[in-house]
Amino acid sequence: MPNNTDPLDLYANIEDLLGLKEASPKLYAHYLLYLQSIDFDSLLDVGCGSGDFLVQMQKALDIPQTKGIDLSPLMIEKSLAKGLDASCSDLCTLAGKYDVITAVFDMLNYLDKEALGTFLACVSAHLPRGGVFLCDINTLYGFENVAVGSFIVDDGSRFLAIDSDFEAGVYHSEFTVFTQEKVGFSKSQETIKQYYHEIEELNSLALSTNLSLISEDEVFLYDLEEADKHFLVLQKI
Repeated sequence: MPNNTDPLDLYANIEDLLGLKEASPKLYAHYLLYLQSIDFDSLLDVGCGSGDFLVQMQKALDIPQTKGIDLSPLMIEKSLAKGLDASCSDLCTLAGKYDVITAVFDMLNYLDKEALGTFLACVSAHLPRGGVFLCDINTLYGFENVAVGSFIVDDGSRFLAIDSDFEAGVYHSEFTVFTQEKVGFSKSQETIKQYYHEIEELNSLALSTNLSLISEDEVFLYDLEEADKHFLVLQKI
């Protein structure tokens, strides 16, 4: 029987098998280019994961104050090991304001419409007027032509299989992981959902929280014929 693993913990344990580190530089470049164009002293990364994004931004920009938050204790352990200021916290209960807030690698797609509205309100509450929120979301092309299908990888100690489909604006991915133990293998299985958000709809939700879309750009992570992500910049008004 498969183990009942928290989806966040399962993802933290197999993130390195997903090929995200290879694709990350193209995405991070959009964030870095924009951050280089503005003056700011503090940055909060929501859903910071293992901290790679914060480490790279800090090295490039020498930001006076950075902080990462994530709901996965395992991810926070990895961020802390890199010397980052990070905590297992929910944005909506966090104290303080930041000049810049980021949510990297389609974090917003893990939120349904109701949760997205709540999240954007919490982002707005943690920004001063004129502060900016930088994020990226999957395009419809990205969901239908990049994410859907089967993916298998074996690194010798872990075997990962992902089966995914996309229907009615919802992306379902079933993760099955076999991990080598001292004797035999353990099995973990979880289903993770993502939700497609149109830019116009996201901007409408944002405006209701005093955030306004001021910039958008297409992102081509996998050198395909159409963009698989949108990079968005929203400003507190």
